[in-house]
Amino acid sequence: MVMPLADDNSDRRTLPYVNVTLIVLNVLVYVFFQGMGANDRFTYAWSTVPYEIMTGKDVETPPRVIRDPATGRSVQVPGLEHTPISVYLTLLTSMFMHGGFAHIAGNMLFLWIFGDNVEDAIGHVRYIIFYLLCGLIASLSHVFLTVALAGLDSRAAYVPSLGASGAISGVMGAYLLLFPHKSVTVILLRMLTQVPAWVAVGMWFALQLIEGMGMLGGDRGSGGGVAYAAHIGGFVAGMALIYPFRIGVAAYRWEDGPRWHHRDSDNWYEYRRR
Repeated sequence: MVMPLADDNSDRRTLPYVNVTLIVLNVLVYVFFQGMGANDRFTYAWSTVPYEIMTGKDVETPPRVIRDPATGRSVQVPGLEHTPISVYLTLLTSMFMHGGFAHIAGNMLFLWIFGDNVEDAIGHVRYIIFYLLCGLIASLSHVFLTVALAGLDSRAAYVPSLGASGAISGVMGAYLLLFPHKSVTVILLRMLTQVPAWVAVGMWFALQLIEGMGMLGGDRGSGGGVAYAAHIGGFVAGMALIYPFRIGVAAYRWEDGPRWHHRDSDNWYEYRRR
């Protein structure tokens, strides 16, 4: 597994204030609105629920007690909360929410590494539109695949999903096409080294494909897990959209040519991580 830590920004021309703002917004939502993961009522109200997106209906469910297969203990699973806005807008609000410290830390690290260069390449306004559009496509990819595989009435269709990694996957897809040979500092086999971006990003995407295909043969009705369909959908969207988003942009100095669960005490916070 390759863990990116930094990249070469010597050719970056502009201050990536949109990318920095996105990182700040994600952190603020996690700290003040989600209570650093403790406010499950907010999380379960503003996350994306496949059933709600497919039907347009807001769903509220009571908490339930289930047996934790890892520990054998009985734990409480929070129910879905009332969404005070259109359920379709949760496709966007869920992009700024996270399931735990490791989740947000990993996502923001990837956004910090890869987002500034894409913003520099297409401009500030186009970048925010590109980011949100990739995130929207990623969320819809997860919703449609969940319903297609598990069914609209399955438990999986009622499991919320949240996280910025669908949109960040789109940024990484764009980065791969724009800067395939840019040097990226990574941890590889417990060693700190530098590899071309196509290696760092390519290995990450390959893992998403492998894990995503593995999920197809697993328990389709299970609740938690990583929303690999969102990662893959966002990545493909980023690759498909980056060149249209570059139309009309001033010439750029190219480098090389054109199921997850969070357990806290007796509560079981169940949602899919993006």
